[in-house]
This record gives sequence, C-alpha cells and structure tokens, in this order.
Amino acid sequence: EKHSLRNIVFLVDYAHHLSAALNRAGLRFQTVRHGNRNAVERVFREIKRRTSSFSNSFSHVDPATAETWLQSFAVWWNSLN
Repeated sequence: EKHSLRNIVFLVDYAHHLSAALNRAGLRFQTVRHGNRNAVERVFREIKRRTSSFSNSFSHVDPATAETWLQSFAVWWNSLN
C-alpha cells in the first residue's frame, strides 16, 4: 500500500504458489527461468550460504566472542582496501 505497484512486472520462476499469490493480489508477473532474475538469485543464494556457514561456526559460542571476531574481521577486511 505504501508503493504504487500498478506499473511493476514481477519476475517469477515456475513456482505456482508465487504466480497464484500475485494473481490474488491483482499484480502483473512474468515467468522467467534465465537472465537477470537468475543472476540475482545466485547472489542471494551465496549470501544465504555464507550466513549459514558463519552461523554454524559460531552456534555454540558466547555472543560477545562472535562480536569480537566480527570486529576483528572488519578491521582486517577494511585494511585490504
């Protein structure tokens, strides 16, 4: 309701629940298996994989330990540039 979606075309794959939900909402969509949508999905899949890996590595540590590690990593990462 905050944004005007009348001129928007959503790109979806062949997942029927997505097209059904968009139909119910009266929104336009186009089924696409390749192209820009695929590239964006690869980025999100990689973010999800890395987040899951990080979570698994720090699942049994104290939150302060994970915070210290993240701060140290940020300092190292920023020193590369």
